[in-house]
Amino acid sequence: MKQPSLELSVDHRYMISYHLQFFAEGAEKTEQPTAKKLSDARKEGQVARSKELTTSAELVALFLTLKIFVGYMINKFIETFRSSYQNIDLYSNGEFTMNIAEGILRNSILRIIIICLPIYMIAVTVSFVIVLVQVKWKPSGKPLRPKFNKLNPISGFKKIFSKDKAFTLLIETVKIVLIGYIAYDTLRKEWGTLLILYDISLFQAVALVGNLVINLGIKISIIFLCVGFADFIYQKFKFKKDMRMTKQEVKDEFKQTEGDPQIKRRIRSKMMEVSQRRMMQQLPEADVVITNPTHLAAAIKYDREETGAPILLAKGADHLAMKIKEVAKENQIEIVENKPLARMLYYNVEIGDEIPAELYQMTAEVLAYVYKLKGKL
Repeated sequence: MKQPSLELSVDHRYMISYHLQFFAEGAEKTEQPTAKKLSDARKEGQVARSKELTTSAELVALFLTLKIFVGYMINKFIETFRSSYQNIDLYSNGEFTMNIAEGILRNSILRIIIICLPIYMIAVTVSFVIVLVQVKWKPSGKPLRPKFNKLNPISGFKKIFSKDKAFTLLIETVKIVLIGYIAYDTLRKEWGTLLILYDISLFQAVALVGNLVINLGIKISIIFLCVGFADFIYQKFKFKKDMRMTKQEVKDEFKQTEGDPQIKRRIRSKMMEVSQRRMMQQLPEADVVITNPTHLAAAIKYDREETGAPILLAKGADHLAMKIKEVAKENQIEIVENKPLARMLYYNVEIGDEIPAELYQMTAEVLAYVYKLKGKL
C-alpha cells in the first residue's frame, strides 16, 4: 500500500531576511581582551582608575602635612597679620589711601599663598603619583574631547539605575557611616578635654581644637584610603569585565590585524604553486631522482665545477613525488630507490641547498651507480 506523502510549499513572499551578525552582537562576552583592544582603550583614555583612592590619598597627605607643619604655619600667619596691622598703624595720621590698602592686602595675600604653597605642592605630587601608579604614564587628549552622546537623556537616565551607580551609592553610604562613627567616638573620648576650653587662653584653645580636628581628619582619611583601595579593586575587576570580547570580535580583530585566514591560505597556495612550477622547470637538469619508492622523491644535481657538493633540485611527497618521477622518465633521468636517503633528503634538506656532509657517502654511492650506468664514471 502506498503511503501518503506530505508536501510543504513555501511562499517566498512571506520569508523574512535576517543577518547572522544581529545575533552575534548579543553574544556573551567570554573571551579575554586582546592586547590590541587594551591598547586602543588606553588611547581613548579608558583605564581602570579609582577617584576615591586619589581623593583619600590627597586627604591623608593634607592632614599629615598639617600635623607636621601646623605650628610653623600658625606662627607665619600671625606674623603676616601683625605685619599688616603694623603697616596700617604707620598711616594713622590720615595718609592711609585706597592704593596703600590694596598694596597691604596684596602683600598679605601673597605671603599667605607662599605659606600654603607646600601643602598645595604636596597634594599635587601625591595626586600625580597615585594616578601614575594606577594607570602608568601614557597621556591622552581624547578624554578631553566633547562627546555629544553623553547629552542623550535616555542613556543618562539608564546610568542612574546602573550597577556602577549602585556601587557608588554603597561607597558613599559606607563613607557617611564611617565619618559619623569616627567623629562620635573621637569627640566622646575628648569630651573631657573640650570642657577646659573656657579656662585656657584663646591661642591655647585654637591650638587644642586644631589638633583635635587634624587628628580626626587623619583617622577619617585613613579609613577613606581603605575604601579607596576597595574601589580601585572593583574598578580593575569592572574594567576587565567590560573589556571582554565575544568570539566573533576576536575573529574580526584577528582578520584586521593578521589578515583573513582564507586569503592567507590562498596566498600560501599560490606561492607553493609558483615554487613547484619553478622546481619542475629545473628538474630536467637533475642527475638522479631518489625515491622511497612510492611516497617520496628527491632530485639531485652535481656539477663539481659550479658547486662543491650535490644540490637538491626538487623534492615532493605522494602526488608531487609521482609528478617528479614522470618528468624524470620524460627526460631520461635515472630513478634510484633508496628509502633511507630519500627520507633524510626530504625531511632535512631544503630545495636549492647543498647536501649536508653527513649524507655525502650515501649520495656519492648513488651518483657513482648512476654515472656507471651512463658511462660517465
